[in-house]
Amino acid sequence: MIDSDLYLRYILGEVESGQLMAIPERHLRCNPVIAQFIVAPEFLPVFVEGPFDKRQLDANDVARREERTTRGWRRLQEVRGLGVAINEYPLSNEEKRKNAPR
Repeated sequence: MIDSDLYLRYILGEVESGQLMAIPERHLRCNPVIAQFIVAPEFLPVFVEGPFDKRQLDANDVARREERTTRGWRRLQEVRGLGVAINEYPLSNEEKRKNAPR
């Protein structure tokens, strides 16, 4: 699961929970358009040639996408060991929990 394109997109809010059983799974590196936005020392960089190459996109958009996608990827790495329900995986739920009054 830690290399799952499908679950990363779920964590990012790009896939609804009801679609998890309907959309084919693939390795994260098999979707280089998304994988190129993961910027972490422990993740080997992915490069895309052509119109979807992040090096050809607006720098502000790229920085925002890198931050969000990397945060989602880090979340993907940790959720399996957290013992949380699948509906707690998405970043939006993690952010709500962090910002909740204590």
